[in-house]
Amino acid sequence: MNSLTLRVSLIASLLAGSAHADSVEQFRDTFLNGGAPWDSVQTRAKTEGGVNLYYWGGSDPLNIWMDQVVAPDLAELGVTLNPVRITGTKDAIDLVLAERGAGKGLGAGSVDAIWVNGENFATLKRQNALFGGFADKLPNSGHFEWDEADARSLLNLRDFGVTTDAAEVPWSGEQYVCSLNSDRVERGEAPATFAELATYLETHPGKFTYVKPPHWLGNTFVQAALYAHNPDGTGGAAFQNTLAELGVAELTRLIQPGFEYLKNIEPLLLGAQGGNIRYPEDGAALSGLFLNGEIDFACQFGLYAVATGLADGSMPEGAEAFVFPQGNMIKNKNYLVIPSNAPNPAAALVLANYMASVAAQASKLQYTGMPAGIDPWTLTPEEAKIVTAAAPDLIGVTQAELDANTAPDTNATLVDVIEAVWLEYIERASTDPFDAIVARAAANLPN
Repeated sequence: MNSLTLRVSLIASLLAGSAHADSVEQFRDTFLNGGAPWDSVQTRAKTEGGVNLYYWGGSDPLNIWMDQVVAPDLAELGVTLNPVRITGTKDAIDLVLAERGAGKGLGAGSVDAIWVNGENFATLKRQNALFGGFADKLPNSGHFEWDEADARSLLNLRDFGVTTDAAEVPWSGEQYVCSLNSDRVERGEAPATFAELATYLETHPGKFTYVKPPHWLGNTFVQAALYAHNPDGTGGAAFQNTLAELGVAELTRLIQPGFEYLKNIEPLLLGAQGGNIRYPEDGAALSGLFLNGEIDFACQFGLYAVATGLADGSMPEGAEAFVFPQGNMIKNKNYLVIPSNAPNPAAALVLANYMASVAAQASKLQYTGMPAGIDPWTLTPEEAKIVTAAAPDLIGVTQAELDANTAPDTNATLVDVIEAVWLEYIERASTDPFDAIVARAAANLPN
């Protein structure tokens, strides 16, 4: 190839790349502005061919559902699913941001969609690394409540207190639920409040613990304790504000009573009597302690955890859910997000719309026990029956009891501060003034 031919080839390649970038960005803008008919999205998705979904791959039932249900269904829509199973969502977030930092824009990255919520979504939003407000423009967007005047829309509009701006579509819902072993504990003995939990542990020392922060299950238990000990008596309401809105001094005032409670029950937790308090590292470790009878109660996310645990042998035979903590059973949703540099944005939209369908939500629930992310009141009676029929049984509690005791997640900007305070004040037993500990934690927040 002579030099002239080489130059012409390079120029043609550059022009083609520029045209592709213009084309994909034009597609995004047209779709977000409501100007792209859905059949044109589907046509483009078939041309793109595949979709790279990054998600936590630690659940065998979820992986089986992806392979046996989602992949074939998407194939019928002309899209090949590439399930990228990761050990931590942050890995996908870091990849998106690294590629974005290297100049890879829309159409040029590696990640089409990520299973996220909370701090990970907040990070993408803060870095302007989101595709845009797509969720309320999908054909299946009617399965979600978007009217902010309706209180039931909260979990669609805010993710850990951060406004979603329709930049992620709800995929599943969950609630923090505690279980007891009725073969060991009379139901009337089960605590409904944190005060009752402390009283129980005074007569049954060592029979309870919670997952160690910064694991999200541990963070949630801590947040529920802070809500219950809010000195203003307003539960989680104040914790919906950002750190900037609250200020460090106000946050300190709000969380100190709860942290004092956590400090006070430490001598009553599992292992404390032997001088070695045991905080399990994750949900599986907590479930093992519960199954083996080392603890009487296990608290973690899982509306249907008892039913699925009894089915797979990970729960003791006497397991039942119960209401704790009264009024502060944190409820949230998790979501699918499309990054700003998705390589196959149309295929990502087709994936997101499929995941928001009644059929996908029901089959996911049936295979995995993951509660539906769609809002039941938006469904027809026939659709609602399909979802209800797919759900495992609630054992020990009713849906009405769960609904009556819900609380929202803590604002994402507060989560890092709270977990840092726990690590210093509780785990490392710092004797520094509490306000100094909180100030340090706030000052060390990532940008």
